[in-house]
Amino acid sequence: MKRTFELEDLDCANCAMKMQEAVKKIPGVKDCEVSFMKQKMTLEADDADFDKIVKLAVKAIAKVEPDCTVVL
Repeated sequence: MKRTFELEDLDCANCAMKMQEAVKKIPGVKDCEVSFMKQKMTLEADDADFDKIVKLAVKAIAKVEPDCTVVL
């Protein structure tokens, strides 16, 4: 499954890259792209565990940038 989520208060491109790398390390993630310019994250992951992976991705993003919010 592949979905795109809006990101609020993403402050810098460097943080976006760190978020992208953190999410890619989550088991079951096939691909992830965090775009600073678009303020969006595109996540591709296993269908069976997609909701669980999204929750883990939100936690990973919060560790990198606590002020950034993922719009679910």
